[in-house]
Amino acid sequence: RNGPAFGILDHGASSCKTSKMLLLFSALWEAVSLQEILLLLVTFLLVADYVKQRRARDFPPGPWMLPFLGNIFCFVNKKPHLSLQKLSEKYGIIYSMRIAGASSVVVSGLSLAKEVLVHQGENFLDRPPIPLNNELFGGFGVVFSNGLTWKQQRRFALSTLRNFGLGKKSLEERIQEESRFLTDAIEDEKGQAVDPHFQINNAVSNIICSVTFGDRFDYHDSRFQKLLRLLNENARLQSSVWGLLCSAFPKLMKRLPGPHQAIFKEWKELKSFVEGIIEKHKEEWNPAEPRDFIDAYLTEMEDAPSSFHEQNLLQSALDLFLGGTETTSATLQWALLYMAIYPEIQARVQSEIDSVIGQSRLPAMNDRDNLPYTNAVIHEVQRLANILPLSVPRITTKETILGGFRLPKGVFVIINMISLLFDKDEWETPHEFNPGHFLDNGQFRKREAFIPFSAGKKRKAWIALKERSSGCVAA
Repeated sequence: RNGPAFGILDHGASSCKTSKMLLLFSALWEAVSLQEILLLLVTFLLVADYVKQRRARDFPPGPWMLPFLGNIFCFVNKKPHLSLQKLSEKYGIIYSMRIAGASSVVVSGLSLAKEVLVHQGENFLDRPPIPLNNELFGGFGVVFSNGLTWKQQRRFALSTLRNFGLGKKSLEERIQEESRFLTDAIEDEKGQAVDPHFQINNAVSNIICSVTFGDRFDYHDSRFQKLLRLLNENARLQSSVWGLLCSAFPKLMKRLPGPHQAIFKEWKELKSFVEGIIEKHKEEWNPAEPRDFIDAYLTEMEDAPSSFHEQNLLQSALDLFLGGTETTSATLQWALLYMAIYPEIQARVQSEIDSVIGQSRLPAMNDRDNLPYTNAVIHEVQRLANILPLSVPRITTKETILGGFRLPKGVFVIINMISLLFDKDEWETPHEFNPGHFLDNGQFRKREAFIPFSAGKKRKAWIALKERSSGCVAA
């Protein structure tokens, strides 16, 4: 039975069965039309997609999902955050969706937001592997890295941002200097109507540029103005439905023409700009006299963990450049708008600044405690403007219970910031511009639900930078 002859017989029998199967498939192929095969294939894919999207009993409920596209229809309009807010009113403070091909959960309300950001923060610490982000950021830098790399980059960035005495100027001095340039630029308009968007954008960007790159850029620098426009357009496209499609179907979208192709083209230009600055720094670098973040990073690369290399330097510099420009600039533009709409509030702010600071010197961070009304107005601008209505996505690093539901490892988690900043149970007049939200008997008071830039370990560096830059420049 175990001899060579029986092995040959078994092999022959197997070959015979294979031949019969091939004949059977051939006959079926001839009997079935191409349309029927395609219908069968589509049916199979739909069933497979349904099984993939099917929610477990202990998973949060949510809206119906389109085959393959999931809930992308919620992001087609210009204000997708309002669509998500309506869904929270229907499905509750935690509900599920399928966004960019990934199982996702949207969280609303202060209690659950604190669970995600603070109490169970370690379970939601990582950034998800979003294809578009992977293509642009490569998992490097401070914002979209994870694990040990993120911890090392974050620790270095925080310590460097705290120590703004790298060169001859502190952060406060850089802000004060840029404030002079900005006010001079506005005075040069001699009272004529002007769109301050790019002047403010340039001023705010110059503060982080002076820290990161060691230099500021003139408001008439055409190349830098172009980069700021690219930055603004790139941020818009990434957050649009085109950005979602690039993440849901990365290989297909990369080959298809459309507005999304500008994302990759513009990103290359932004990277090229920062790469040029890094190369110049390498030529002039003196370890004994670090001038800025790039110099400090080059020094760290000499004798530091393996995560300190040129790719992380490039992306960390880009992270600081991007993170230190758009949000603070948008906040200041909203501040101008609200001051124009509410002249009585503007007059009270000006009166307080005149009485505490006067006209003979520039404001300093030490003045903030003596400017409770101005401080309250700045906070109310951030609350009502709500420039980041949805948090940057996080991902569950292990199975977690949230709001009574079981979230498996690998679920995307997004916090609906509208639910915090406009909660009628937290704010007396949530949809009105009311500095009184941050005042108690004329003194400034903090509010737990005030989280305009998210919270937790991933956000500490940005919050510190934005509070200092927006507060001082606004004053």
